[in-house]
Amino acid sequence: MPVPPKVPDKGSVTRRGFAVLKVAIWEEPWIFALSVLASMLYGAMTVADGWALGWATDNVVRPALERGDTTGGAIAALISLFLGIAVLRAIGVVGRRIGAGVMQFRLQATYRRRVTRQYLKLPLEWHHKHPTGQLLSNANADVESIWFVIAPLPMAIGVVAMLAFATFAMFLADFWLALVGCLVFPLVFVANVIFQRYLQPLATRAQQLRADVSEVAHESFDGALVVKTLGREAAETERFRAPTYALRDANIAVNKARGLFDPVIDGLPRLGVLAVLLVGVGRVRSGAADAGDVVQVAFLFTLIGFPIRALGWVLGELPRSVVGWDRVQRVLTAEGGMEYGDRRLTSAKAARLEVSGVRFGYLPERDVLTGVDFSVEPGRTVAMVGPTGAGKSTLTTLLTRLVDPEEGAVKIDGLDLRDLARDELAGSVALVAQTAFLFDDTIRGNITLGGDHSDEDVWDALRIAQGDGFVKGLPEGLDTKVGERGTTLSGGQRQRIALARALVRRPRLLILDDATSAVDPQVEARILAGLRSAVQDAEAASTVLVIAYRKATISLADEVVFLDEGRIAAQGTHTELQQTSAAYRELVDAYEKDAARRQEEAELAAEIDDLDAEGASA
Repeated sequence: MPVPPKVPDKGSVTRRGFAVLKVAIWEEPWIFALSVLASMLYGAMTVADGWALGWATDNVVRPALERGDTTGGAIAALISLFLGIAVLRAIGVVGRRIGAGVMQFRLQATYRRRVTRQYLKLPLEWHHKHPTGQLLSNANADVESIWFVIAPLPMAIGVVAMLAFATFAMFLADFWLALVGCLVFPLVFVANVIFQRYLQPLATRAQQLRADVSEVAHESFDGALVVKTLGREAAETERFRAPTYALRDANIAVNKARGLFDPVIDGLPRLGVLAVLLVGVGRVRSGAADAGDVVQVAFLFTLIGFPIRALGWVLGELPRSVVGWDRVQRVLTAEGGMEYGDRRLTSAKAARLEVSGVRFGYLPERDVLTGVDFSVEPGRTVAMVGPTGAGKSTLTTLLTRLVDPEEGAVKIDGLDLRDLARDELAGSVALVAQTAFLFDDTIRGNITLGGDHSDEDVWDALRIAQGDGFVKGLPEGLDTKVGERGTTLSGGQRQRIALARALVRRPRLLILDDATSAVDPQVEARILAGLRSAVQDAEAASTVLVIAYRKATISLADEVVFLDEGRIAAQGTHTELQQTSAAYRELVDAYEKDAARRQEEAELAAEIDDLDAEGASA
């Protein structure tokens, strides 16, 4: 496969910007070639207008003024000439604009997909270090800023031909007039260099501030409940105001620079026209040039302003393009992507889980898990119990290979997770987290996630998760839209949908991270009973690891692993640990007392609601 052009990390903005343009041309060569050919056709026909105007001046207008008449053939030829040039020029304009638009949007789509694939490839710890708003900006605003320059690029390159044609035609018409006019070219070059150096830091700051605004906005939307319930609307508005106003000022500064630059680029060719007319009048009077030559050169010089301006548009977008390229490349070249092997999990039965000598920490020299060793035999249910901060949820990220251990190994069926092929683990392992995330989709869509699952499979999963009752009561059943993050459902309902999403895939290893914490104990008991029945079903057998807090959940387990301060403190049945581990006994009793207190509070709240209702009816 051909190697794409490289963009140097250092160097002038113009040099690096042209390297980005080379990448664009390499990515979309055929569309670029067609749009440039259309632009060249437009440029050639625009120059042809100047030649036709000069010809008309000498062969139609001037004879008519001098002799007072002209021929019908000359007028017909003139009309046909200008009409043919206009049609060809229109074809060039349409081809140029369509080609540039298609090229620009294809490149944006390509690089958005690459950024998104890289996000999915990078480990969870990388995402923890980068704000979500910044990642959104990388995939959206930064990608757009790279390829804004494509819109004028085919036109700019095509009209270089126009510039060459016009310059050649000017020198052919009158060498000295063309030479006088071309003296403005060095001035245009100097103006562009000054503009590039001035705009680069302004464009860099504006692009960074776009990411800052996106980051604050994302946090505000995500934290809407906290903001509203604590009455922090004014403070949050003020927090959003600072980066927004800074972005406003940065964009104004960028546009001020462009506002100064555009009139200069627009005015310099007009100085050339003025110089041509001043010198041309003297040459016509002396007989050294014809009036048609002066008209042709002056008209062509007005045309030269357009290609110079088009080149200026490209040069003006280069700083923003380079800034966007650098920001996107920081994502695309980020280190830390997980390596995969080629091993496959061939068994369809319940999985055997083995955790051997695992050590892991989010920060250097600060381990969350140390020397964790335990195994779960196929088809058995193990409860993981431990105080807050013991490392239980961290362990689930290792079991699902969201992160890799720094030492030791996690194995399924005797195979290290790092040796499995990409996506192999997802087909055998399902995680149901405490915080259930739902998409802005239907209930069916949230359970199947586009997979090939029948409605019968969906209802079976909902039945085990104790969600079939409330789903049947919804106006549209499985087709009910749940809103963003499932906002139209209660916390317990969201958890049951998330559990059904895992169960419908019939995982060989099911991991429940306090996945029933938002449902009441009676519903939880029915869920656990349904899971027990499903686990005992030979066709749907699963190994289950459940992070548990309630005694009802723990009693489901064949075995309990007690995790404390990142280590396995005890292991055995619930009854055995109650007798042999004081720390375990105290923890479970504390959980039970807390659960009882919450149940009493819920019952008291229900009684108060009933009394209020009775009082209102009386």
